[in-house]
Amino acid sequence: MLKGFQRASEAVLKHFFGLLRAASGYHDEIMTQHPQQPDDADRVGGSPRTRNQSGGNDGFNNRPPGAHFSRRRFDASSPLERLLILLVLAAVVGVTIGIVLPKISEPVGQLTGEYAANGPAADALNALSVNDSPKSGGYQRDSFGYNQTDTDGNGCDVREDVLTRDMTDVKYAYAGGCKVKSGVLHDPYTGKTIHFVRGVKTSSAVQIDHVVALDNAWQSGASAWDTAKRYRFGNDMLNLLAVDGPANQEKGSASAAYWLPTNSAYRCQYVARQIGVKTKYGLTITTQEKRSMQSVLHVCPAQELPQQ
Repeated sequence: MLKGFQRASEAVLKHFFGLLRAASGYHDEIMTQHPQQPDDADRVGGSPRTRNQSGGNDGFNNRPPGAHFSRRRFDASSPLERLLILLVLAAVVGVTIGIVLPKISEPVGQLTGEYAANGPAADALNALSVNDSPKSGGYQRDSFGYNQTDTDGNGCDVREDVLTRDMTDVKYAYAGGCKVKSGVLHDPYTGKTIHFVRGVKTSSAVQIDHVVALDNAWQSGASAWDTAKRYRFGNDMLNLLAVDGPANQEKGSASAAYWLPTNSAYRCQYVARQIGVKTKYGLTITTQEKRSMQSVLHVCPAQELPQQ
């Protein structure tokens, strides 16, 4: 966001400085009259020689005699120029306050409506319990039994089920089987199209992400569950997505307070899925996590919770 703001500020400044030059009557090149004395380089047989008599075309053939071009730069030397610069700076500061401050200050964000969100997903978010002292320590990934169950009884592990659901043009390793050999993923996290091919060096290009990370679930309530419930959570298709491998690694176990997809078009669906999972399993959220979700849902008031 800050990089985008910087680019926008630079564009604003460039535009306004162009206006400053126009308002001050300056141009990149202006003609000024100066009496000239011919120097040795301009004499032929002791007589002055103009450039257009030399046989070359240097772009100055049409200038009046005794005139030459000099470059004048904008130097804010007049009161009008200084006033316009102050107006530009005031505009930039105003944009900064309007865009950045609501993101980093809760009181300002509340005043500007940054966290105001409506709709089904927002209503479900508001129903979640807030806990700013989550449990820490004791987490082990194996406690959730990921990829160790076959809940739907189709004989395929959950990774193959997710790959089949989320990719197109899916091909299997052998006829009648469920081991995915290749497919095309339109990655929701980055917006990239990934051509998946199973292999020792290629399979990691597409990974299966727990949308609500297992560590996050542990801290927000799963530490108190029995093994059966943790296994159901660890293999629930609602909480699993096939995604770009590097993006999944970058996310790690971060909540929405610290990580969102770079593909901004998917953020509403992303936080809605997290809310749906936490609602289904009675997990808590932190205040920072809730603010981030509300800020995302602020721009998509009709967002529904996913059903699968």
